[in-house]
Amino acid sequence: MRKLFPLLGLLLLFFTTAQAQSPYQIRGNVIDTASSVKLANSSVSILRAKDSTLYKFTRTAADGSFALPNLQQGKYILLVTYPKYADYVDFFHLDSARKEIDFKRINMTLKAKLLADVIIKGSNAITIKGDTTEFNAASFKVDANAKVEDLIRQFPGIQVDKDGKITAQGQTVSKVLVDGEEFFGDDPTLVTKNLRADMVDKVQLFDKTSDQAAFTGIDDGEKAKTLNIKLKEDKKQGYFGKLDGGAGTGEFYQAQGMFNYFKGKKKFSAYGTLGNTGKTGLGWEDSNKYSGGAGNMEFTDDGGIMIFGGGGDDELEGWDGRYGGQGIPLARTGGLHFDNKWDEDKQSINANYKLGSLSVRGNRNNITQNNLPDRVLNTTSDENFDNRIFRQKADAKYTLKIDSTTSLTINADGTLKNSDSESDNLSRSYNGSSLLNENTRNLTSSADDKQFGAALLLTKRFKKKGRTMSVNLTERLSQTETNGFLNSHTRFHDEDGVKDSTINQNKIGSIRSNVFNSNITYTEPITKSTALVLNYGLNLNNGTSDRRSYNQGEGGAYNVLDSTFSNNFELNQVANQVGANINYNKGKTNLSFGTRVTDVKFEQSDLFTGKAYNRNFTNWNPQARFTYKMSSQKSFRISYNGNNTQPSINQIQPIRENTDPLNQVLGNPDLEPSFTNSFSGNYNSYKILGNQYINIYGGYSFTIDPIVMNTVTDQRGASTFQSFNLSGENNSNFYGGGYVGKKIKKVDLDVGMNFYLNGNTFYNMTNNALNRTRNYSYSGNLSFSQYKPKKYNFRLEAGPQYNTSESSLQPDVNNNGWSANGQASFRVYLPGKIEIGSDANYNYRARTQSFNEDFERLLLNASLTKKFFKQENLAIVLSGNDLLNQNIGFDRRASNNLIIQNSYTTIRRYFLFSVIWDFNKMGGK
Repeated sequence: MRKLFPLLGLLLLFFTTAQAQSPYQIRGNVIDTASSVKLANSSVSILRAKDSTLYKFTRTAADGSFALPNLQQGKYILLVTYPKYADYVDFFHLDSARKEIDFKRINMTLKAKLLADVIIKGSNAITIKGDTTEFNAASFKVDANAKVEDLIRQFPGIQVDKDGKITAQGQTVSKVLVDGEEFFGDDPTLVTKNLRADMVDKVQLFDKTSDQAAFTGIDDGEKAKTLNIKLKEDKKQGYFGKLDGGAGTGEFYQAQGMFNYFKGKKKFSAYGTLGNTGKTGLGWEDSNKYSGGAGNMEFTDDGGIMIFGGGGDDELEGWDGRYGGQGIPLARTGGLHFDNKWDEDKQSINANYKLGSLSVRGNRNNITQNNLPDRVLNTTSDENFDNRIFRQKADAKYTLKIDSTTSLTINADGTLKNSDSESDNLSRSYNGSSLLNENTRNLTSSADDKQFGAALLLTKRFKKKGRTMSVNLTERLSQTETNGFLNSHTRFHDEDGVKDSTINQNKIGSIRSNVFNSNITYTEPITKSTALVLNYGLNLNNGTSDRRSYNQGEGGAYNVLDSTFSNNFELNQVANQVGANINYNKGKTNLSFGTRVTDVKFEQSDLFTGKAYNRNFTNWNPQARFTYKMSSQKSFRISYNGNNTQPSINQIQPIRENTDPLNQVLGNPDLEPSFTNSFSGNYNSYKILGNQYINIYGGYSFTIDPIVMNTVTDQRGASTFQSFNLSGENNSNFYGGGYVGKKIKKVDLDVGMNFYLNGNTFYNMTNNALNRTRNYSYSGNLSFSQYKPKKYNFRLEAGPQYNTSESSLQPDVNNNGWSANGQASFRVYLPGKIEIGSDANYNYRARTQSFNEDFERLLLNASLTKKFFKQENLAIVLSGNDLLNQNIGFDRRASNNLIIQNSYTTIRRYFLFSVIWDFNKMGGK
């Protein structure tokens, strides 16, 4: 027994010593990257990952080595610093499986070479180099068959909403590239919603400059927040895709498919969609490109003339093919993509073909209150509409690197569009309880649009650093043929009785345009930090607009020309533009200032009447911009821009139209251009270690001699509109806002706060009485989000808004009131490969003097998903849209002297059963 006590004492001492000497430790060597010199006395710190507080500290020995023993298990940050060198940061964790970590060689880079960037390794999770933030996809966990948008949701400073819209560091991402190349043009969701996350190697976030700025190296202020998806090398061989089909209640259905085949630098993709659930498959960018037409014309700052079709004053020009939630749509879309590089990447091609058809049927009801100085008019209207459109677009880009200093880029695109629309409209206007007028209209129209465009960019870099020249040539041809019928019957009621006005006409239009633009830009370095940019441009615009209105003749044929509402315009315009810009770029400072001056000669002739209209004017566009970069993640920018706004041709000499007899536009040949001064500022700060982003912005603009509208409404309730220059008063606008985002590490929660305010003052005339309207809006919101792979994810965003609106003609009537908006979404992963998801959108508008009732709406959607197989690549989904059936199709607004309330047909509650199959054979798997 006596021998047992010493033995127990020795055993106790052994275990106590072993417990005190923790087995967890790290070591490594700190070395200069370029010279391989061992950096003695480097500071080596260990921070706790949860709160970044200091845990352990040491310095390297003479040979650059370090060791930190007796550590506790947990998650840490390794921070290595040395004077004049960029900091080195690495995330690591110690546990029973990783008791010792040897960092081996830690390479340090001089700040002078790295521009004070911080390299963040954390299993190489994030790397910051200059203006580019690079995320390592392998460091972020996602579910099987996850898409790119599921991956980037986990990146700090990046948010993806339920519709796929991406916000990075407070700014909207407008471009998503694949290996540096555009993929199906400018629709980011075609990449993020279809490309597989397990194919991604790196994701780069940066501000993409214009081709001109990228070539010259001189910032021209044109930037687009961009994501570049870099694929793994072994994922560039094979195919992948998705098939999705579903049907449900209320005869709703949808189907989509996408196939992608990659082989090295070759990429081929095809997709198709079909459905009536509101997913049209055409974003704003494509809708804008496809809209075609050539009806109305406006001068641009550079002296060019913008010619556009649907959505103008002439309703017979047809529907532009956009779906904004009004009506029940049926969409069919498809597309092909191909890109390739060869000849040691000296040559490349990128081509796309898209087609789509969209039909929308529905009803709109409109109630308008027009507060005139001497009376109040109330108008109700009811419209049934049926619109159809089919369009095709092809585009291609070819790039040739002639040699190390010269490159050639050729772009070409063509669009074909056919549209048909029909509407029946009934409206009545009242003065109190007295009926003033009533109108019934039936409009039918068809339009055929053809467009072709080509562009050439030749760039040359000379031996002297910074000296460059580029030549850019573009031409665009368009042709629109329209044919429509107008049947309108108007009854005017007054003390003398009832007067009838009937219109029954066939309207035929032929519109053509040819626009040629050229620009030569030359850059000359003055000093190492200063450069001069000179440019000259010649723009030529020619076009014709032949519109004929025919009344019915004998036998019912439409063969009697109505000369009052017929015209044949011919347009010829020449613009010469010169510009000079000075750019200073040194260290953290970038300063740019200059101006452009454009001389425009404009001639328009009405070949039908023989009348001619000639006009010469000069546009002046001064600009200045100052940027100060405190670090690679912190910057401040202010800018100024001045520009002339020329009166549009429709304001000067409008095309006479009678499609809406109760609203007529008059011209004013004495209109002069207005001039707008705009100022803006922006501050950005992003801290990777703290996952914190701050963005503060604001701006102010005012317009001298603004072009404003005079609306005269007669006793019958009919209105005429005419523009004029307002002297002595300026239209003005201001805005400001900010965003603060941060990750709370203790609970792994992303938190964001937005605030925004804006206001404007503008003028108009109502029955020849000057009216000043002032609008102000103040809003803010908080957002919370969290992502736990295979467990759950959620996002919540909500906040209030307060609006004020006052009119000098109606000082006792305002539209001041509160509103609130909120969005929420979540997804929970249950055993048995079952997932439950939901999203909600809440909108509340309090009563005001203009609207005596509150408006409240909650749109709630939900889904139940069951996945199959080891890869979970087959899923069945039961989803419900608008579960509370509150999407009633309603909006209201008040501005100036008008109060407007709309109700319309829209997609409401339905349930959908879908089957989704993801297929994948990449990298030999």
